[in-house]
Amino acid sequence: MKKSIYPLLWGMFLALFSACNSRTGEEAKEGYTVAAFYWPAYHYEPRSEFLFPEKTGEWEIIRNAVPKEEGHQQPKVPLWGYLDEADPKDMELKITTALEYGVNTFIFDWYWFEKAPFLERCINDGFLKANKGRMNFYLMWANHDATTYWDVKNPRVDSIYWDGEVDREQFDIVVDRVISQYFKDPAYLKIDGEPVFCIYELNTLIQGLGGAEPTKDALDHFRKKTVEAGFPGLHLQGILWDALPSSIEGVPGDPIKSQDDVLSYFGFKSLTNYCWAHLQNPDGDYEVWGDASTDMWNQFRERFSMTYFPNVTISWDANPRFPFKTGYINNSTPEKFKKYLSKAKRYIDDNQIEPRIVTINAWNEWSEGSYLEPDTTWKYGYLEAVRDIFEPIN
Repeated sequence: MKKSIYPLLWGMFLALFSACNSRTGEEAKEGYTVAAFYWPAYHYEPRSEFLFPEKTGEWEIIRNAVPKEEGHQQPKVPLWGYLDEADPKDMELKITTALEYGVNTFIFDWYWFEKAPFLERCINDGFLKANKGRMNFYLMWANHDATTYWDVKNPRVDSIYWDGEVDREQFDIVVDRVISQYFKDPAYLKIDGEPVFCIYELNTLIQGLGGAEPTKDALDHFRKKTVEAGFPGLHLQGILWDALPSSIEGVPGDPIKSQDDVLSYFGFKSLTNYCWAHLQNPDGDYEVWGDASTDMWNQFRERFSMTYFPNVTISWDANPRFPFKTGYINNSTPEKFKKYLSKAKRYIDDNQIEPRIVTINAWNEWSEGSYLEPDTTWKYGYLEAVRDIFEPIN
């Protein structure tokens, strides 16, 4: 009788371990998935050395930023110093702090230019080596053109360094890469077992692939390859802004005349925003900007048949990237930011959004003035706001 209890206990342990382990890479059902966009530009990238010769990525322009007028709060100074995100030791600090304050998911901006990945060392050498399955993550394919907007000496958006479009051959290479290198990581975020893959500019994808039908065929191929890799399907997520077309040509049958029709045709399952700068002009008072942006959430819920996950943006000031003054947001504080986090939580709860996901811009958009990482002005204030609204889950 005594001997028989050990196999029973061992079986119970394995069942419990399996249940816990199966949640790795899944949203926390009893809590909220707090997902912060991550801009992986703060490490040495050989392909952008001509932009950042100091070999520290965009930290170069953050260090050299200056106020453009009286009262303009520049430069932004990181409390942790100018970390190398491709170093696992530095990334360890980011992951541990994020989890401590309730940010449990990073959405990495992911790039593919001229038949090769760009800025990927942050994920591969930094995050994946430091994470060890503790924190969820997923990719947003930032498939926009790389313009001279990144070049503070020549910030013109009409001049392109690298084209964001890909043809079908390159698309298939991207598919194989993200499935094998990222989807199969246990910490990759899944919804109902399906890996989440976000696409930044749907119109650019369509243009590169040659139209609506070829794009649908390519995305169907993506789903098929994902299923063949052992997943029940693919969760496509779109970024809602003016790069999301409201109509497309060449679709057989009834004409498509809304953004919802477009997304449904291609099989998207959810939407979010990257930042409020895509919704309202980023110039002036934070609360005026925030109220106008978040008041649009109910419109999104009514207009789209797929799930809309609310986005909260911390601020906006892209002046470090320009030699001249551009519009920026002022008067952002942790307490005001907390107000919109609370609004996002109410929106999710009142509308019974499942899974309960909120996206935040951003973990580290220092060059656009929207970041959770502590600086010398507010210290951990913005992270404390997240912790106060979305309690961390052990």
